[in-house]
Amino acid sequence: MLKFLFDRIVSFVGLMFLWPVLIVVAVLIRVKMPGGPVIFKQRRVGRNGKLFTMYKFRSMTVSHSGSSVSVAGESRITPLGAKLRKYKLDELPELWNVLIGDMSFVGPRPDVPGYADQLKGDDRRVLQLRPGITGPASMKYRNEEEILASVPDPVKYNDEVIFPDKVRINLYYLDHQSFWIDIKLIICTVLGKQVMYNGELI
Repeated sequence: MLKFLFDRIVSFVGLMFLWPVLIVVAVLIRVKMPGGPVIFKQRRVGRNGKLFTMYKFRSMTVSHSGSSVSVAGESRITPLGAKLRKYKLDELPELWNVLIGDMSFVGPRPDVPGYADQLKGDDRRVLQLRPGITGPASMKYRNEEEILASVPDPVKYNDEVIFPDKVRINLYYLDHQSFWIDIKLIICTVLGKQVMYNGELI
C-alpha cells in the first residue's frame, strides 16, 4: 500500500512539476523530427502478463524495420533522439503510466510480448511485479545500448546474456523488495550513482 500511494503521489507531483520540460521536449521533437508523432506508443507486458500501452517520447525515425533491441549509434535513432535517450528524457511520459497504475517507479522494465513469452517455469514469477521506470536490472544495464553496440551479434547477446541476467536480478528483487530499497534505488538512479545490490555493484 505504501508503494502504491508513493507511486501515485510522486508521479502526479512529477507531472505537475515537469510539465515545462515535457512541453519543450515535445516542441523539439515536432521541429527536429517532423513527419511523425511526438509520443511513441507500444504495447508492453505488465503485471500478471496483462498488456498495456507504454508512452515515451519518440526517439527514432518513423519508418524503420529495426528489431526491439536498440543499439547505440543506429541510424534509426535520430540525433535528437540519441540525446533524449542519453539523459532518459524520452522516458518522462512513463510518469503517466505510473499515475494510472500500469507501471511503478521501481520494477523490471516492461518487455514486449515476444520476450515475456520466453519466460518459463520459475522465471515467470517476474510477471508478478509491476513494471518500473527503474530497477536493479535497469541500473546494472544503464549503458545497455553501448554494450550491445560493442558485440558482433547484439540480438544474440541480448537473448543469451543480458535478458537471462535481468530475469535473475528481477527475481531477487521480487523476493527481497521493500519500500526502503525502492527509495534507495530511485535516489541512486536520479543521482547516477552505483549501489551494492545482491552482493554486486550495479
